[in-house]
Amino acid sequence: MSAAPTSEQFLDALHRLDLIPRGAEVVVTPLAGGVSSDIARVEVAGRSFCVKQALPRLKVAADWRAPVARNHSEAEWIRVAGEIAPDAVPRLIGEDRAAGLFAMSWLAPESHPVWKTELRDGRIDPAVAAEVGRRISLVHAATAGRVDIAARFANDEIFRQIRLEPYLLATAERHADCANALRRLAERTARTRLALVHGDVSPKNILVGANGPVFLDAECAWYGDPAFDLAFLLNHLLLKCAWRPQWRARFLAAFRAAAEAYLAGVTWEPRDVFEGRSAWLLPGLLLARVDGKSPVEYITEEADRERIRACAKPLILAPRTRLGEVAEAWRQSMERQ
Repeated sequence: MSAAPTSEQFLDALHRLDLIPRGAEVVVTPLAGGVSSDIARVEVAGRSFCVKQALPRLKVAADWRAPVARNHSEAEWIRVAGEIAPDAVPRLIGEDRAAGLFAMSWLAPESHPVWKTELRDGRIDPAVAAEVGRRISLVHAATAGRVDIAARFANDEIFRQIRLEPYLLATAERHADCANALRRLAERTARTRLALVHGDVSPKNILVGANGPVFLDAECAWYGDPAFDLAFLLNHLLLKCAWRPQWRARFLAAFRAAAEAYLAGVTWEPRDVFEGRSAWLLPGLLLARVDGKSPVEYITEEADRERIRACAKPLILAPRTRLGEVAEAWRQSMERQ
């Protein structure tokens, strides 16, 4: 059972970690975040840090539950990624597995804005997108074929519960015409185990700092198919075209930059094999973000949802082999508005 950020159980966990002294004045400020955790900024004795605690039931309309052990998986992902690309993660400063929480460095929004906010407001820098792609590829390359990492992140069931089921399999239930293809896509993803996957490479989980992008929210971490991370990232850049159509060309430029930088780092398998898996996952995730259990909140018009369905479904049924082909099909569908 998770404890609210101001509860005695929450504060007791921070005492056990020696992060707050007994009797000290503590200010705990709940933060807006994703749907799966409580997040708070803690201020004590002139310093600040951030605490994240997983929730057993996610904050979405559908009944979506997941094991709170994923909090430990996220802390472990930060540890591993921090060894590979130190600037790409916050500093981990404590973890209480029993309470299902960990503490990390506080990165102020003034110096580390959320990438989603930057994109929303038209600050669409292909160099940032390229560095996001490069850093994720770096983590994948450094962990590919690592038996020790595979053992630490044998989270098949958690990944199924919080990614494959609510995204691909739930969407299959709503679209009989491509249900079999979506189920095959989910099955192939589940059985592909090549590298350490973040699982939620979304602009809302990336901060843009002076030393490059910083990745948060790796509670879906899993030793599996790295194509999922790239497709998840690129999916969000495509969806932003429907959200902010006046910047469509710039979002597509960011898409190309991220894809090219990522693919340049693929060393663990033939690049064309990897790209083919990514190019099939991408339209599956496009459809999932309008008809799965976690639809994006900014696609609000049914006409936009229908355009996304009309573009994604043929690409699911007849997969492309190149990411650029998916982007071009998307561009053409958006221009028919």
